[in-house]
Amino acid sequence: MFASYLIGLREGLEATLVVSVLVAFLVKSDRRDRLPLVWAGVSAAVVLSIGFGALLTFTAARLEYRQQELFEAVTSLLATAFVTWMIFWMRRAARSLSGELRAKLSDALRLGPLAVVVMAFLSVAREGLETALLFFASAQGASSNTSPLIGITLGVLTSIVIGWGLYRSALRINLTTFFTWTGLLLILVAAGIFKYGVHDLQEAGVLPGLSTQAFDISAVLPADSWWGALLAGMFNITPQPTVLETVAWFAYAVPTLILFLRPASPRRSASSTPTTA
Repeated sequence: MFASYLIGLREGLEATLVVSVLVAFLVKSDRRDRLPLVWAGVSAAVVLSIGFGALLTFTAARLEYRQQELFEAVTSLLATAFVTWMIFWMRRAARSLSGELRAKLSDALRLGPLAVVVMAFLSVAREGLETALLFFASAQGASSNTSPLIGITLGVLTSIVIGWGLYRSALRINLTTFFTWTGLLLILVAAGIFKYGVHDLQEAGVLPGLSTQAFDISAVLPADSWWGALLAGMFNITPQPTVLETVAWFAYAVPTLILFLRPASPRRSASSTPTTA
């Protein structure tokens, strides 16, 4: 549930920040008459994202065993690639995101109502599709069908509350710090998703070594314990992983964490200040 909550919170807050920038720009520029166009684009993006998630679930449920394992492996690997790109993109673009959105909305207003709808739709749809793909990939190993859904719903609702508080200036949080810490946690979640994708490829017979265990720590990490379930649900840390799964987890997590934690260049650091909203 926590992994799904984190995905919903992180992706939901990104989408909420995008919407709040668009709404604030229209309100401050006295273009409230264009607000329904923004909400129409946002609504269409939400519907598309939910439909995409439903399509993934529908497709996986109707495949044969080996096809299902391959399908889930591909979605897991795609989700890993998307979350990695999203984490580093947000780290680089967070400071200029607001200005870029306002500039795009200004251009859309000059072009006409349809352009405003399309601009709002595209701004939110990317986050929504990423959320659906990440949620599907992270939920594959869940022992309960309802826990991931509850987690992502709570995460999205939390992001909406935080976004509304930021918009109304009732909250002030350092977004750079927020995205750094959630980025670190998401890297570990992505490492677990990548590990799960490798396991699915082994289950499908594409990769060898399904019966070759790296170690067995079930005595200290029982699969039926609450801490075992927590680590498995959050980061896909299991007591009896295969050698290839273990190598995959560390091969992704270690270099990605090093790159993410690498200090910014002195030039960028000198010209940047912490982002606070």
